[in-house]
Order: sequence, then structure tokens, then C-alpha cells
Amino acid sequence: MLLAAIPVQSADTEDALFDLRDLRVKISESLPYVETLHEGEKVLVMRHQDPDHDVESPFRSTSRDCPPYCVQPMTLAPGVETVGELELVRYLERIGRGDDGLLLIDSRTPEWVANGTIPGAVNIPYTRLDPAHASSEDIAELLELELGAIRLGKLWSFSAAKTLILFCNGAWCGQSSTNIKALLELGYPATKLKWYRGGMQAWEQLGFTTVKEENDE
Repeated sequence: MLLAAIPVQSADTEDALFDLRDLRVKISESLPYVETLHEGEKVLVMRHQDPDHDVESPFRSTSRDCPPYCVQPMTLAPGVETVGELELVRYLERIGRGDDGLLLIDSRTPEWVANGTIPGAVNIPYTRLDPAHASSEDIAELLELELGAIRLGKLWSFSAAKTLILFCNGAWCGQSSTNIKALLELGYPATKLKWYRGGMQAWEQLGFTTVKEENDE
């Protein structure tokens, strides 16, 4: 079961926490919220309605040891588009409408994801695509079964491959960039790779909805 970090109630609900028709904090002047799907459940993606809301740990920290937590470039590779929050929420909107040609990938390892992720994301840790951690056959299965690539003997066709939007913890995190570089090495078209460089830190700083697995204990 999934929980939204920001309570979401309809404007028509008697004890609504806020009116979706008149939000205090919108995404943009003309965009109050969007709907997406996360593991088959509808989630409203919006910003926290309390202007006094603060970013919590672990994304409150501004400084981490470098290496390994070094600042990533704005442009990761030729042809790979770096996107911001407004572009990302439009992708989430398309995912919510059932566009199965898009896949939002959380590239972080599971212990990070357990703290929450962006609605609509699937977790494909960088270790599953990195030849230093995964076998060539496991990588091939991921390409074919999850990303839509077609195996042609020793070659690959990416004509039907999904457009991927990848993210990790933020501009100081190399997990999504490792995934993207591995995909490019495998021949994945750069034009089908989008990078949300700001990652979870920027997402949290703007007060956007996050989801996480419910602890049944």
C-alpha cells in the first residue's frame, strides 16, 4: 500500500484539508496540480500547502563528501535532455493518462527509495545496469522486459524502446547519471533519455508530493 506524503482530499469532502479548486500553493500560476499513477493507484501531484513547511532530513544537508557526492554537470551527454520540475510534472500527467511509452526511473538503491520517491516512478537501481554489479544477461533481460528494447541476436533495436526520465537524490548524486551513461554505452538513443538533475532534493525543497511503501509492522 502506498501513502502520499502530502494529505490529499477532495474539495467536495466534508473535512477537506484544502480546496483543490483554490490552492494556496500551486505548481505554476496556471497549473494547480496533476494526476498520475503509481503502481496502479491514482496520486495527486501537488505542492505542500503550508508555506512554513521545511525540508526534512536527509535532504536538509547542503554538504557531503566529494568524492563520491560531487556536483554533476548540467548537460550529461549530447542529446540527453535535462528537465526541470514543470517538464517532469507534464510527464507525470502523461503517465497518469496511461502513456506506456514513458517510464520514470528512480535510479537510487532501495535504502534511499524507502524514504519516499516521486509518484509514478519505478525503482531501477544503478546497480542493475552497471556491468560492475550486474551480469550481461541480467542487463539484457532488463532492456527487453522493462525498457522495451528488442533483441536481434547480439544487436538491439530501440525503435519501440520507452522514453526514460531518470533521477536520483540531486545534483550531488551520481546514481542516475551512472544509469544514463550505461544506457548510452548499450546503444540506447540519447533522444529517449531525459534527466531530472534536481532529483529528490529539489523535489522535496519545492514541497512536491512523495510516496513510499507503508510499513506493515
